[in-house]
Amino acid sequence: MNDANAGYRFAEGGESELEEIIQEYGEKLLRYATGILCDYQEAENIVQDVFLSAYRNRASFNGENLSAWLYKITYHRSLNQLKKRRLFVLGEIHRPQPAAAESRVLSDKTLRALRKLKPKERAVLYGRIMEEQSYEQLSRLTGESPTALRKRYERAKKKMAALLAADSEGKGKDYE
Repeated sequence: MNDANAGYRFAEGGESELEEIIQEYGEKLLRYATGILCDYQEAENIVQDVFLSAYRNRASFNGENLSAWLYKITYHRSLNQLKKRRLFVLGEIHRPQPAAAESRVLSDKTLRALRKLKPKERAVLYGRIMEEQSYEQLSRLTGESPTALRKRYERAKKKMAALLAADSEGKGKDYE
């Protein structure tokens, strides 16, 4: 389903088109949500919700830029999940990692560093580095200007480098 008409076929299609977009975007969206949430299991749930929501609302989708639409839904669902997490839990949540090593998307060291960043910093880092999205694409997803995203990316990149360096040195302190 990796062509210009994919969005239109999905908007007018059924379950077979849903299966195609799951095959095409499932792992990508899972990595993106994990990068924001720093929790693989929550990310799995979010991505499942994204596909269900997209399928239910496909009639209202105009068929243009399916990828951007799915990433935008994932971005907003992930941020909403973080808000819910803050409402119910004070402090950091620690969940067991998935049993299978191959299901880990990011290393433990990277996840520890990402957890210390703000969700919007994680989202812009992940979008730029892992998904190779332009600032204009990220702007369409987040509703923020490309200039603001560029600045956030540069700050988050420096913060992340400092956190990873501190972790390597065994300091493990929060970045200030």
